[in-house]
Order: sequence, then C-alpha cells, then structure tokens
Amino acid sequence: MGFYSKARLPRPSIHDPAVRSRRLAVIKAATINLLVLQFLFLGLFCYIFGSLFQQTTHIHNINILFVDYDGSAIGTAVRDAYEELKGPGFPTLDERPALAYPNPDSIDSAVCNIKFWGALYITANSSNDLTAAFAGGSAASSYNGSDVLTIVWNEARYPTTVDSAIYDELTTLSQAARVAYMKTNGKQTIQSLNSSDDAALAIYANPWTLSSVNLQPTSQGSRLIYNTLVIILIMIQEFFYLGYVNGLYLQFNLYASVTPHRIAIVRQIISGVYTFIGSLCTTGAIWAFRNGWNVNGGQFMLTWMALWLFAHLNFLVLDAFTIWVSPPFVPMALISWMMLNVTSILLPFELSPAFYKWGYALPAHSVFNVLIDIWSGGCNPQLNYGLPVLFAYEIVGLVLSSIGVYRRAHYAVIKQEKDEKDLQERITAAIAEREDQRLARVETTREDQESRVSESDREEGGRGRRGTVATIKDEEEMMDIIRREMSRPKAETSTSRTNNGPCFDLPFSE
Repeated sequence: MGFYSKARLPRPSIHDPAVRSRRLAVIKAATINLLVLQFLFLGLFCYIFGSLFQQTTHIHNINILFVDYDGSAIGTAVRDAYEELKGPGFPTLDERPALAYPNPDSIDSAVCNIKFWGALYITANSSNDLTAAFAGGSAASSYNGSDVLTIVWNEARYPTTVDSAIYDELTTLSQAARVAYMKTNGKQTIQSLNSSDDAALAIYANPWTLSSVNLQPTSQGSRLIYNTLVIILIMIQEFFYLGYVNGLYLQFNLYASVTPHRIAIVRQIISGVYTFIGSLCTTGAIWAFRNGWNVNGGQFMLTWMALWLFAHLNFLVLDAFTIWVSPPFVPMALISWMMLNVTSILLPFELSPAFYKWGYALPAHSVFNVLIDIWSGGCNPQLNYGLPVLFAYEIVGLVLSSIGVYRRAHYAVIKQEKDEKDLQERITAAIAEREDQRLARVETTREDQESRVSESDREEGGRGRRGTVATIKDEEEMMDIIRREMSRPKAETSTSRTNNGPCFDLPFSE
C-alpha cells in the first residue's frame, strides 16, 4: 500500500506513560461531551414529541361556530349527532343564535377574523323543503341537497391539521346527523315518501350533502413543509453564510485593519443583500410548486418581504449567539434555537399542552402567522403581535450584532499585539541563542587564533575585515531567523481564543 505512507510510521505504545495520560484525558473529555450532547438531544426530542403528545385528545379545543337558521328537525338532528360524537377528540360546537349572525356573510367574516376555527350553519327552511321533497313532484326536482348544511373554514390555516380536525370531523357530524334525522323522523318520512318518484327516492337515500366554503383552498403537496423544512432551511441557509462571512473577515484580517463602524455597516449590507436574494429564491420556489394555488403577485411580494425579514433577523440572532455564547456551546445553542422555533409552528397551540404557548415569543410562529394572513387574503389577522415580535428581534439583533463587531475588533487587536510581542520575543530568544553559540565557538578557537596571528597593523586590518564579514553574516542570520519565525504556523504563534463564531474557508476567494 503506497498511499498515506506517513500514517504507517511508528507511533508510541498506548502504554507509554506520556500516551497513557493523554488517553485518560481523551476518554474523560469524550465521556463528558457525550453525556452533555445526549442530554441536549434527549431534551429536544422530548420537547418536540411533547408538543405532539396526545394531539387527538386536544381537538376539543378547536371551536366551531354553529348557527341554525332553520330552527327545525335538521337542527335537532345535528345536536343529537353532536351529543353522540362529543368528546376530547371532537371539535367543540359553539351554538350561537341566528340574530348574532344574521346572514352567512357574517359567519364568513367571523371565521376569517379567526374568532372560530370554522363554522357550520343550516340554511333557513331546509327542514320544510326536505319534507316537501319527499312527496315528490316539482318540490323533489327543485330540491338542492347541497344547500342544507354548510361548513366555512380556511384551509390555509394549518392545512394538514384543519383537513382532519375540521373538515373530516364535520363531514362525520353531517353523516351522523342524517342517521339521527331518520331515527327521529323516519316514520313520518316513510308515510310522506312518494315511492313512485325517483327524485324523491334519491333524496330519501341522501337527504343532504355537506357543502364547503373554503376561504383559501390549500391542497398542494408542498403545503406539508411550509411550517417545517422551509423554516429549517432558511435558518440553515443563514448559518452557513454567517460562517462564510466570518471566514472572510478572518482570512483578510479585517477586524484589526478596518474601523469597527465600517465593518458593522458593510456587514449589515452584506447580510441584507444575501437574505434579500435568498428570500426571493425561497418565495420563487414556493410559487413555482404551488400547483394551482390561488395566490397572486401582490401576495408573492408580501411573502417575499416577510421571509426577508425573518431570514435577516435569524442571521442577526445567530450572529449574536456566536458573539456572546461561549464557543463550545454555540452548536448547542444553534440547534436548540432551530428546534424550538420549528416546534412552535408544528401544530396550532390549541392542540398542544398549554406550556407550549410560550412559543408566541418565537419569530417562526410570528412569521408563519403573517404568511397565513398573506396567503388567505387577510383571514388570519394576527399582524398586531406577529410584526412587532419580528421587528423586536430585528432591532435587538442589529444592536447586539453591531456591538459584537466592536467586541471582535477589540479582541482582534489584542490578539495581533500579542502575536507581535510573541514574535519579537522568539526572535530575540533565537538571536540570543545564536549569539551564545557564536561566542562558544569563538572561545574554543581563541587560543588557536592568538598563536597564528601576530600583534601587528595587519592583525588590526584583518580584524576589521573579519568584523565586517561577521557583521554581514550576522545580519543574514538575523533575517533568516525573522523569516523562519514569521513563517511558523499561527497555531504556534498564538494561543489566544477569540469568539468569531462559525468560520468556514471560502470556496472561492478571488
């Protein structure tokens, strides 16, 4: 095997005293860090799973408005069916009088303004129309079974959740209400049924069909990752670019050579441009795979701006972490920040334990609610808290990031001064060592030189020439020492630790 030949060079035995002490130190450090990371990720897993724990038993926290404009047999059937289905795993039906919501438009407005997760209403005179249709004739032919029970909901608001917790459950309620209606009114219905009329028989088999008013249909497959991978990738995107920016400043030693206020300004401009382009690409990808989703250009621009704000504040927050958190704990802080944010939008807080409502303070929850409001045309009015939270993170991040530039510049200058001092000390030590060696050689040859050289003017001239030659040689040796010391790796020339955050080598430096 000719490759990696240096790897097969002899090494000290693991039983060597010097190796044994390092071996024990390595085992101790590896064990401590193993336990710390295991506890961290165990805590994160428990936190995420806890937010999803017994999700179905919290569905009763989903409130559904119920208005009975009919006030007759169908409404009674719905109430009877609800009493059978009522429980922790079924949404709560909140019945209100028709006077409170005089028309279906007022119900649409209540759902749009998120006073309720959804609504169910019965059209006026539905029971009378159904009874008349059983008799056949023109009443049966003109009967519209889809104009009896109507559900109003907004699929853009946590689409995967509302599909099952609202639409599917209310569809089950509608079917159970048909059974309850036939149990209560079956005898009367049979007596009035015109069995010779096909239309009447069809209505008897299927008295009504649940009609849906979906404020913002959101059925595309990509909706599944809007509140998970999209948010995670945005955060990871900022983390990696932060590493490249930090690497750029270190590679060109800018903290020690440029005034801090200029670094802060340029750094914010760079991060603003990067997140501006990145959020545009993210929004473009969402729109490219919207698959018939009914959103327009104005919503595209608003989505772009919301994601830009979210991306930039995350860049600032991650930068603040890397400035003020001790370097060994930065990776833990970053992964915890990401997981806490994503957990805050996995489910509506109504379906999670009450403890998780502290997630209102996290930017991911705010930006997702802002996006829902944008996508559904204003039918999620939570901007009064969402935007202030986002801008609060932005402002605090700007302040901490700017102060961090001064902090890094301060320690960069200290490090540079220490490196220069260490270099000067090593050069001085090397010159002194070389001078000691030279004096030792002179001492050993002095007697021989005295025996060969006479006391004459020639000796003085020769000594002068030797002094000149020695001076030139000493200068050459000094320059060699300086070059050698300056070319030594930086790991050898400095042991100071400056918290510059994640730093990645630039793949393209020119």
